[in-house]
Amino acid sequence: MTSINDHYLKLKAGYLFPEIAKRVNSFCESHPEADVIKLGIGDVTEPLPQAVITAMHEAIDEMAKRETFHGYGPEQGYEFLREKIARFDYQDRGVSISADEIFVSDGSKCDTGNILDIFGNDNRIAVLDPVYPVYVDTNVMAGHTGQADEQGRYEGLVYLPVTAENNFVPDFPSEPVDLIYLCYPNNPTGVVASREVLKAWVDYAHEHSAIILFDAAYEAFISDPEIPHSIFEIEGADEVAIEFRSFSKNAGFTGTRCAFTVVPKSVCASSATGESVSLHQLWNRRQSTKFNGVSYIVQRGAEAVYSPEGREQTKQLVDFYLENAARLREGLEKVGIDVHGGENAPYVWLKTPEGFDSWGFFDELLHKAHLVGTPGSGFGASGEGYFRLSAFNSRENIEEAVNRFQNLVR
Repeated sequence: MTSINDHYLKLKAGYLFPEIAKRVNSFCESHPEADVIKLGIGDVTEPLPQAVITAMHEAIDEMAKRETFHGYGPEQGYEFLREKIARFDYQDRGVSISADEIFVSDGSKCDTGNILDIFGNDNRIAVLDPVYPVYVDTNVMAGHTGQADEQGRYEGLVYLPVTAENNFVPDFPSEPVDLIYLCYPNNPTGVVASREVLKAWVDYAHEHSAIILFDAAYEAFISDPEIPHSIFEIEGADEVAIEFRSFSKNAGFTGTRCAFTVVPKSVCASSATGESVSLHQLWNRRQSTKFNGVSYIVQRGAEAVYSPEGREQTKQLVDFYLENAARLREGLEKVGIDVHGGENAPYVWLKTPEGFDSWGFFDELLHKAHLVGTPGSGFGASGEGYFRLSAFNSRENIEEAVNRFQNLVR
């Protein structure tokens, strides 16, 4: 009989967000009259910027003519987009990233999982706890872990707790590790990393010959000028880090699909024979083999994000969601809830009221206030007792959600 990848059997019954959807759908079927406001999954609600829409319409028109039609594009992304990314996201910030170190993809979620293809199976891997579940689950699928314990932590992974007790700044691993997942602004906690914190991690990576996998999908929401937008703003990071970015949250591309990964040519790892090998060439080979690139139409839309009109319209989108986050945070604080995040990120991370664990509070909110959030325990053992709310929604829904929340906990 054909065998399966048994590592999938180690995974929990369902990925976090489908489990939430299952519970919400069951409730809605039983209570069709309920006006449920969903602040769980981080999906955007506002339309694409007009500059993006215009560019995509023009690209569609090009596809209607033989002389301007585009078939297969480069797996790494079209130069017109890669050059804009290099200039506006890096070079204008004083970071020496070149266009050919940028790989356009259909999502940073995909890339943070697919990047494991170029690394060996004997690496020691560190993740923050709580953590974006994709980092953990893809390592489980790849066979890099043992079984999960009662708290959901997998044998073989090194967990770095981030809670209010340590000001959400993780301690360094107590044992050497080879791969380190960092996400800032952080999903789920909404906290950011100072320049000093990032420099300490870069120094650690150099000292231990480790690689940092840096997820910067929410960097557009950083409003504090002292907070780095990229790990490559830290000297020496281009030798020890790979960065993941996305158009999903800043420009509303969650359903349009476009992102990019930056792999500097100077980042190397060791082969089985001890040879230093460029990760850039390995990722290029992986993408050329397993990926056919993002569509021309979508990449023209992403390019428009960097136009003067696109940059202004994207800023308006980001500011809109940040205002939502601020209203959530302020509304919860007024009724004595301990709140984190919501200032340089679109997520609010709150301490559950006394007497509730994460899933218990999820059910309380759903059944009594018809509100949906994300249980902190779904992000890891250290997320127990916390709860995430997303600012991605209409202003009307955010204001109504605050009212319902306040009425529930008063």
